[in-house]
Amino acid sequence: MADVRPAIPDALARWFQGRGWQPRAHQLEMLAAARAGRHALLVAATGAGKTLAGFLPVLADAAEQGPRPGLKALYVSPLKALAADVERNLMVPIREAGLPLKVETRTGDTSSEAKRRQRENPPDILLTTPESLSLLLTWPEAERMLASVGTLIVDEIHAFAATKRGDLLALAAARMRRLNPKLRLVGLSATVANPPAMADWLAPDGDALVVEGAAAVPPDIRILVPDGRIPWSGHNGRHAAREVVRLLEQARQAIVFVNTRAIAELVFNDLWAENDKGLAIGLHHGSLAPEARQKVEAALAEGRLRAVVATSSLDLGIDWGDVDLVVQMGAPKGAARLIQRIGRSNHRMDEPSQALLSPSNRFEVLECRAAVEAVEAGELDGPGPRPGALDVLAQHVMGRACGDGFDPVSFYDEVVACAPYSELSWEMWERIIDFVDTGGYALRTYDRFRRIVKFPDG
Repeated sequence: MADVRPAIPDALARWFQGRGWQPRAHQLEMLAAARAGRHALLVAATGAGKTLAGFLPVLADAAEQGPRPGLKALYVSPLKALAADVERNLMVPIREAGLPLKVETRTGDTSSEAKRRQRENPPDILLTTPESLSLLLTWPEAERMLASVGTLIVDEIHAFAATKRGDLLALAAARMRRLNPKLRLVGLSATVANPPAMADWLAPDGDALVVEGAAAVPPDIRILVPDGRIPWSGHNGRHAAREVVRLLEQARQAIVFVNTRAIAELVFNDLWAENDKGLAIGLHHGSLAPEARQKVEAALAEGRLRAVVATSSLDLGIDWGDVDLVVQMGAPKGAARLIQRIGRSNHRMDEPSQALLSPSNRFEVLECRAAVEAVEAGELDGPGPRPGALDVLAQHVMGRACGDGFDPVSFYDEVVACAPYSELSWEMWERIIDFVDTGGYALRTYDRFRRIVKFPDG
């Protein structure tokens, strides 16, 4: 684009100056893309201000145009905790720059009363998850509420593209684009292995601009070998609990990542058994009650916890500036996942993140070394975009049928406009609708169902 450094409104310029900051080049490029009406995928290192870059056009519009009714932007994240964290961080520039914007979250943790109020009187910016957005689209108020949305921001887009949650999100985005053809799509991530393919997944019409931020300072990653010995067997790194607690004593704040919820409980108990100094250590995973998770998140954000044991419930995008150490118990199971988790430490691109890997056994030492070498070489793993799942499509069709209904032809055009289902044939579309139809389903046999979803024999 000709102008990649557009001027930002005075209110935001003063806010940047008051913080001693200057807008980064990729943030201004995202603003320029918005003013040109372009979809955009931002790939930038952790701590580079990706979230602010995604919202900057929305903030700039509010600063220039003043208060306007209606929902203006939707933000979708893979984690409830991330949505809550973004709300907390986004309110800083809104409040300090005096912008007329109201921000709320809508996830599985949101009360029914709050959801009802949001449908009647939506905020300016709504932070949600794919599941909540899909349910919202079935409500009678959806067309009125979402037709005014000008920007859909997908955070940690790499976590969606190869999953059924991504299929659901793509279908919801296609529905929103039908409600508002001028809807602009924005993707954010630090770990995209193939940016052009991801840009095509975000906006299949080929109009998505890829914006890349500057490289971050390489992280400092070490492999923990307690007393020079690692056991031959084991699957969770619990043998290193004593050494990990000693490291927690030296850190300002730390996150101890594990790979499953069951191991999180075990490691949490092991760390407390070695916690002679009574450090405040919390636990966070998806099976905990919302109140328990939110209590831990608030305590960590306020500096009242020295450490938290967590699963993937905290490994994407969470920004707590006092976290200066990340510990991975067991092999990280992928370079991209390791980069994401490391990024929770020193959530700034100009300072090295500190991370420690604790292999569960001697064989995992090789896994850890391979992951470290991949990070150092800048190599990313993980699957890319793939065709959408038919069961997700059937769920989406059911949701529309339970809402305001649909015309099969126009609905088909809407579905094939999103990347996961761009190759969906009309014959398969008819089969999906036939399957969802209650009367038709009652007359169908199991063999008919097997042919639709292509189950393997046996």
